[in-house]
Amino acid sequence: MMDWTDRHCRFFHRLLTRRTLLYTEMLTTGAVLHGDRARLLGFDAFEQPVALQLGGCDPRELAEAARIGEGFGYVEINLNVGCPSDRVQEGRFGACLMLEPALVAEGVAAMRRAVGVPVTVKCRIGVDDQDPERSLFTFAERVKAAGADALIVHARKAWLKGLSPRENRDVPPLDYALVHRLKAAHPDFEIIINGGITSLEQSREHLAHVDGVMMGRAAYQEPWRLLAVDRVLFGGEAPFRSAKDAALAFVPYIERQLAEGMKLHAMTRHMLGLFRAVPGARAFRRHLSVEGVKANADARVLADALAMVLDSDADMAHIAA
Repeated sequence: MMDWTDRHCRFFHRLLTRRTLLYTEMLTTGAVLHGDRARLLGFDAFEQPVALQLGGCDPRELAEAARIGEGFGYVEINLNVGCPSDRVQEGRFGACLMLEPALVAEGVAAMRRAVGVPVTVKCRIGVDDQDPERSLFTFAERVKAAGADALIVHARKAWLKGLSPRENRDVPPLDYALVHRLKAAHPDFEIIINGGITSLEQSREHLAHVDGVMMGRAAYQEPWRLLAVDRVLFGGEAPFRSAKDAALAFVPYIERQLAEGMKLHAMTRHMLGLFRAVPGARAFRRHLSVEGVKANADARVLADALAMVLDSDADMAHIAA
């Protein structure tokens, strides 16, 4: 979720759910080792639990980046070998590494030796002309033997040639049953499923077969879904009665960030999909999109946008369905 799940997004999502594990954007080992670590890795303690997702191929660099991430307080280090973009292929990380399971295993083993928090891997079911039944099972066995604590599987192939990153998220067919079979073959290895999952009902169905569900685009594009997670999947209470209440709770954070020089749009851009089928949702989006990007935009822009949305006990009734 590069350029999406930044620290502002995660703070907002944590207001909607207290129980889920949140992930950072994928950060390259080079950025972690040589970049502005405070800017790249810093986060608010309220976001916890948060996992750091890394991209890289050199075991020594992965180990050092993992150690740095653990030092910042991340509760999990995740190695992404599922991203199919040209940029990550040129850097020899992402999905192209599924063609080199031995190298991935070396990286996992190095990270495992470097940190005390869980080390996990996110992958596809295969790339290009690989036979997913063979490639995924072989890959899983290698990373498991190397000490990985869990494998997160996006249940599509990645086509490194011929499809754009956007097409790779939709065109290759999903094969959830393959991921379910992988879990059945490895009952002692944590398997988490990802890809095309858009509802909590789907999540519950998958949880009958695997250990966890990762929701990406659906959670970002329609974050209202997260407001029901704690109740539906964890048996707890929703943090707020409505999405509007959660958005109002975001205001103090926005004001603190504005005081430190952050622009309003950097935070409110993550909220555009917060309301669905609620009167005023379109006006809400339009106001944030137009007024939120202005140089002097402050928290009043969000307050004004929220005032355009119906305020009633039923405004988020669809969330409870």
